[in-house]
Amino acid sequence: MPRGQKKKLRGGEKCHQAGGETQALQGGQEPAAEEKSYSPPSSPHLGVTTHTESASALQSTSKVPQRALSTTESTCTSLTRSYKGATHKTVRKQSSSQALPPTVKRPRKSLIGTVRLVVSYMMHMCKIRRPILKANVLKIISKPHREQFHEILRRVSFSLEVVLGMDLKEVDSTKPSYALVSKMNLPNNGVVTRGRGLPKTGLLMNLLGVIFLKGNCATEENIWEFLNKMKVYDGKKHFIFGEPRKLITQDLVKLKYLEYRQVPDSHPARYEFLWGPRSHAETSKMKILEFLAKINHIDPSAFQSRYDEALKDEEERAGAAAVLGDTTADTN
Repeated sequence: MPRGQKKKLRGGEKCHQAGGETQALQGGQEPAAEEKSYSPPSSPHLGVTTHTESASALQSTSKVPQRALSTTESTCTSLTRSYKGATHKTVRKQSSSQALPPTVKRPRKSLIGTVRLVVSYMMHMCKIRRPILKANVLKIISKPHREQFHEILRRVSFSLEVVLGMDLKEVDSTKPSYALVSKMNLPNNGVVTRGRGLPKTGLLMNLLGVIFLKGNCATEENIWEFLNKMKVYDGKKHFIFGEPRKLITQDLVKLKYLEYRQVPDSHPARYEFLWGPRSHAETSKMKILEFLAKINHIDPSAFQSRYDEALKDEEERAGAAAVLGDTTADTN
């Protein structure tokens, strides 16, 4: 990668200003010499191909979110194939004992194949709102791989976090089981709308990441460029996210997780996305940065100027909380 002077991104600027800045970066000014490279794990999660790029390079072009969230893109694409393959012929009726669907394909010889099947099974049980029993998970895993159960579960947890925005929790009950808990307080544990479906929290957190890395707002073109890389297309129903335009311009806007507005003085009209008030209330810039860093196997500080902005945001939140605490104490 050519080396040169790094042009620092400015946080908190308007969306159209941020777009011009990132285009300027792409036009010639590359990251400074002090790059911090990271290496992908030797055993990739779910066959995810993580690009070995410098932390500085993750911020250096107009395609920051797409490159920085490459793990999400490839994981989602991989899971699309795996989920459809593993659940296409799922048993018509689940028995009350929640036995493993007999038509789920037997695990592949590779550990990655086993992880994919476990993820697909958990996603299916989440969609139909049935408990995920540990005994049934073990049935998916071949005997040679059961000795690596904790490693398999770690990779499964990572993949579910990346795509669904869900934490895998062990449930303390009469039968050992697992539950998927949304990382944000979306309705219906992340499903958003009533009825069955898969959580949308992962998509929301990724969109919040795109918006933050783009200078706290992202043009509609930025958003669709990212979604297209995840194989999510305008007007085409997605197996996890449903009809994406309705989800991001209506559902998440109505719930106040996203703000969707016309770019000032744009003719013809262009639109942009910002964080909604509920996103500001339920998460923070640092949490989103940590989410992006985790799925790309880097430290949050690698995002440099955005990390500084996130730190400042944390300090302001702490100060506001302290003032609120003092006010509450005075009134009691």
